[in-house]
Formats: sequence, C-alpha cells, structure tokens
Amino acid sequence: MEQLVIKGGNKLKGEVRICGAKNSAVALIPATILFDGDSTISNLPQISDTKLLASILSEMGAKVDFKDDKMRINTDNIAHGTENELKAGKIRASYYLAGALLGKYKEAVIPLPGGCNLGTRPIDLHIKGFEKLGAQVEISHGMLKLKAKKLVGTKIYLDVVSVGATINIMLAAVMAEGTTTIENAAKEPHIVDVANMLNEAGANISGQGTDIITIHGVKSLHGVKHKTIPDQIETGTYMIAAAATGGDVKIKNICLEHMASVIEKLRDANVQVDVLDEETVRVTRKKPLLGISVKTLPHPGFPTDLQSPMGALLTVASGTSMITESIWENRFKYTDELNKMGSEITVTDRTAQIKGVTKITGARVKAPDLRGGVALVIAGLMAQGTTIVSGVEHVNRGYEDIEGKLKSLGADIRLEEVDE
Repeated sequence: MEQLVIKGGNKLKGEVRICGAKNSAVALIPATILFDGDSTISNLPQISDTKLLASILSEMGAKVDFKDDKMRINTDNIAHGTENELKAGKIRASYYLAGALLGKYKEAVIPLPGGCNLGTRPIDLHIKGFEKLGAQVEISHGMLKLKAKKLVGTKIYLDVVSVGATINIMLAAVMAEGTTTIENAAKEPHIVDVANMLNEAGANISGQGTDIITIHGVKSLHGVKHKTIPDQIETGTYMIAAAATGGDVKIKNICLEHMASVIEKLRDANVQVDVLDEETVRVTRKKPLLGISVKTLPHPGFPTDLQSPMGALLTVASGTSMITESIWENRFKYTDELNKMGSEITVTDRTAQIKGVTKITGARVKAPDLRGGVALVIAGLMAQGTTIVSGVEHVNRGYEDIEGKLKSLGADIRLEEVDE
C-alpha cells in the first residue's frame, strides 16, 4: 500500500505541464474497438485507468503498445466481451466497452462497471439508449449482456444530462442504420474530443458540444492518429494548489476555453489568474482568500470533479463559503477528513457550509475517492506540520506522477510503501 507524506507550508513555484484528459482517454481507448486497422492516440496520461484499459483490451485480443504518452492499438481480432470482472470492476469507464462492442459487432458481454463510489450511478440511461437502437439487454450475475440483429438510428432523449450515456450511445450509434439524435446530451469537452476522433475515423457526427447530437450511421470506420485534449481537471487542480499555497505557478499545455468557470471562481476568491496565451495561465496569490459560493453544474458550469479541491482551498478563506453539489450526492466524503485537520465544514444534503479558519494542521487522512484524495493532498500542502494521505491508489487513477510534479514546484512530498 502507498501513502503520500506531505510537510506543508511550502509555496508552489515554477512551471507544470498538463497531461492529456483522463476523462477523454478512458473513452477514446475503448472507441478504437470500432476501427479497422491500426490507430495511434497521443497525449494520453500514464495513469492507472489508462493502463488498466490497455490491459483489458490486450486480454480481449487487441494488439496494444503503450509507451510514454502514445498508445498504438489494433482491435481487428478482439473478442466480443470480457469476463475479467476484477479489472473491469475497478474502473467506471469500462462501460464504454459495451457501446463500442455493440456498435461494431452487435453484441457485447462485460462486467458491470466499478470506480469511485460517488453515490447512485445507474446505467439505466445507457441501457435505454441501447434498447432504442434495437439491442436486447440482459443483466445477470453481475454481467451486462447486449445483442442486436441490427441497430437502427432513432431519437433518444436523455431524462438527465449524462456524460457516460451520451458517449456510450454515440459509440453504439455511429455504425447504426439511418440517423440517431441524442437530445439533452451532455456538452463536456471530452464528449467533443471523442466525437472528433470518431469523425476523423470516418463517422458523421455533428452537434457535439451542444445539447443535440446528430449521428448519421456509416458502414465502417478506419484507424486514426488522434491527439487527446488537455486535462481540464488536472489544470484546475494545479491552479487551485498554487492558490492554496500562496504560490506562483505557470501552468502549460492547457485548453483555455475549458477553464472559464474555474478562473472566474478563483478570481472571486481573491486569486490572481493571468492568461499568458491560449495554452498557458499563471496563478499567483498574495492577498487573503475570500469566501465564495460554488455550485457544480454540467459543462460549461463549474466541474463536479473540481468541487473537492475547491473545498480544500476554501477551508482557509475568510468568512463562510457554500458549495452545492448538483451532480453526485456522495461527493462530500472528503470533508470528514478535512475536519480532522481543523477545518470547519458542515454538510447538509448536497450543500457544504465552510467556515473559514486561520490555519489547518497536518493529520493522518484517507482518500475516499479520486478527487477527494487530491483535495487532501492540497490540504496537506497548505497545512502546518505533516499530513499522511493513504488511499493513494484513488489519486493515481487520475493524476500522472503527482508526487514528481509537486516536487518540481517545491512541495515537500514523498511517496512511501507501507504494509496494509
């Protein structure tokens, strides 16, 4: 088992380069099942989720070579399902295997997905979409089984805006007969990224980034060379970490248009954010933090994945801050751990009230999930004394070499192996 040991108090200074988007990568990799021939995806993060998907595809018969930030994939001889419940159960995005296999082969068998426990995360919208396209769906003994004689395009309205369902229906519909429209579609940047890669492979998708996506089915898709977009959430995490420590950090290889809501909220909290160009921002803080109100919303609103890091930052903001979580009901687990460090956070239903304190102090804490884990890392950087964060495997799912990157910015942080 690994844990991060952090001695707080150092101001982060220097430059950090952002990796490709984790939330794109975990959909782009399964999407290659739809392609004939070789594909290369570059700017991929070397994180446990991408490595796990590469392993799952290899076990299913694909040829996968993952070195540095490039993955070369050929899925021509892939099986139509995976029985590896242990691996698929570790990652929520394993459900994209279902949409891609159904789209290409009209059948799929995969274990029900796992990942962070953030509350009720049903796949009913995915299933509704698959059924409307013509698939028969069976769930038994923890397995999702899909089969269709053929898939036929249709209109699909999502009762709730869902990133996963939007992408999965897109994957299933891209080679269906006729035209599919997804109404009330999610608009997150990684949906656009996946749609763009599919179009590069010969798909006919329009409307990505709006709430109506139109997919004209095609007979086949060819291999591509695609570059993953920068990670919006990693960008925001390092912006918040710089602000939390009163630092001065230049953050490179970003996509500025994806960061508008985060920049606005940081500026509201008295953080200076200077836009140097479309791919670079500089974050500094020389003034006391001010309490603010934040509400998570689907894109282009404030991202739910940055709610936890923002919560850590606001523990030492003057006055009272309010965070409302409108996406996942269990995303406040990290607040109990922050309270061990001296913060004053009260959670009622989906709202956290944060009464600013003058300081927090180091403690032993445990990451409850991916984003809650990185919030505790940020808290450790801010705190007086030493913080030990266990459950680092959660953080490794979404951040490439977080220890090395923070060290390069001057953090006193080290990764330790300990007995469970």
